[in-house]
Amino acid sequence: MGTIGVLLVARVLPYLEQELDKRYKLFRIWDYPQKAQLLTQHAAAIRAVVGNSNDGADADLIDALPKLEIVSSFSVGVDKIDLEKCRAKGIRVTNTPDVLTDEVADLAIGLTLALLRRICECDRYVRSGNWKKGDYKLTTKFSGKTVGIIGLGRIGQAIAKRAEGFNCSICYYSRTEKRDSNYKYYPSVVELASNCEILIVACPLTDETHHIINREVINALGPKGFLINIGRGKHVDEAELVSALQEGRLGGAGLDVFEDEPVVPEELFGLENVVLLPHVGSATVETRTDMADLVLGNLEAHFLGKPLLTPLV
Repeated sequence: MGTIGVLLVARVLPYLEQELDKRYKLFRIWDYPQKAQLLTQHAAAIRAVVGNSNDGADADLIDALPKLEIVSSFSVGVDKIDLEKCRAKGIRVTNTPDVLTDEVADLAIGLTLALLRRICECDRYVRSGNWKKGDYKLTTKFSGKTVGIIGLGRIGQAIAKRAEGFNCSICYYSRTEKRDSNYKYYPSVVELASNCEILIVACPLTDETHHIINREVINALGPKGFLINIGRGKHVDEAELVSALQEGRLGGAGLDVFEDEPVVPEELFGLENVVLLPHVGSATVETRTDMADLVLGNLEAHFLGKPLLTPLV
């Protein structure tokens, strides 16, 4: 398959980049400071695009690649891919679901524990020598809390299962009620936020879920409520979140994602009631390797005329 052109538009696991280079004629978008040069010279040779949650294939790129057959994303999120354009042009789209479900769910629980028990702050307290001055202040327990989950897909269900192990009550919001679920369903995010103590965002990013966490939802969650976001940064109105934390209208936030990554609002840096992570939900050696193998498997299946492993379009 070495004559098949593949355009890599995102920095991915070195293992994946190396395997793509072995199997295909690989074009790395960063090797071409002027994208027009890449397209002028090689557009006709490129039959696949590989991206991730931050860089994909928009309408302009798709239109500029007349031989494009498949877009394979090294992520679950595909909000950086123009799916409607792909459907219209018969271009296949794949992502990497399932293999990262447990990893992201584990992190959601870890982030919740870190936030409520102030684990990061406790660590800094010991390292600074302040323990000699007295015990650290009391924190908040996780066990027994009511956990609200936005999005009860694979990851949402995995989070719920873990939270049940802490004797938490589970409720959720999704576009439609899950008839096979025993968890309590709320038909709006505001109602969900009003009836839980910990609100976890675990839904895909769409036009409908952009800023699904807004001022009304934050106020409904309230000064004793905690927000956890392991979805996408644009799920949360970041300016509203910052002001709510500063004003004490929200109890705290655990964030793995941000609106304009890697830019993080500096106002958050000085707050004790936040835990900030650099978008590492699936960032373990094991899971990222599985994701890479899924990207490779989808490309191989496509070019051999076999069924795709994880087709979206």
